Amino acid sequence: MSENLTVVTGSMLDIFITSNITSFSSEKKLDKSMTVGDLKVKLELITGGSASTMTITVFDKDNKLICKLDDDSALLGSFPIDNGHTLHVEDQTRTAGEFENTAAVEKYELTPEEYSKKSDTVQAYLKRNKLGKYNEEEMAALAKAKEDQEKEDENRISSKGIAEGARCQVSVAGQMERRGTVRYVGKPDFQPGWWVGVQYDEPVGKNDGSVNGKRYFTCPAKYGGFVRPNNLEVGDFPEEDLDLSDGEM
Repeated sequence: MSENLTVVTGSMLDIFITSNITSFSSEKKLDKSMTVGDLKVKLELITGGSASTMTITVFDKDNKLICKLDDDSALLGSFPIDNGHTLHVEDQTRTAGEFENTAAVEKYELTPEEYSKKSDTVQAYLKRNKLGKYNEEEMAALAKAKEDQEKEDENRISSKGIAEGARCQVSVAGQMERRGTVRYVGKPDFQPGWWVGVQYDEPVGKNDGSVNGKRYFTCPAKYGGFVRPNNLEVGDFPEEDLDLSDGEM
């Protein structure tokens, strides 16, 4: 008894695309009914190669050579290509990475004066709507608030006796209280306003008295820190023995 067997395959292929031009690969669905010539035109947009000069080689999932697509009039489905195979495009008229290297691309740059004259920029929008730094009232209010805060900090430093050598206790929200000695009072470079540098009694700090390469005072690593004047109180705060162990001997 004989039976007629019919093999049915899908009309689309899930294929990986690589080339000697770009360093990346892409996954595409390709119609088996397209010709190799039409495929090459499609691959121009994907790889940057030219349809007239590219060659296409097919590899299986184990990177073994299957065939070459060397007949532009042949249908893609006429070749032994399966899902998961790779079409590798070679175009010797192109240079590897030429579409990925932007160093040689001429850049259009504006001077600050030219940019300020344009009407379709973020800067122009902010100016028209008096937002951000172009809102004189808002900027004046911010400057006044900053000035008032600095005066308040300066008065606190003076009235509370915050000076180098004074014993202190630091209280910052969300952190345990720490004791130490004031080693610096002033306006550092790393943040605006008044700051107090403290050498802690235990290694509970963040630095050794220096920030961003500039030294404000000297102490062992992890013993130094900087806080705002309102986070610190000076007085009779003798050293305490803090248990910083992990509970093991």
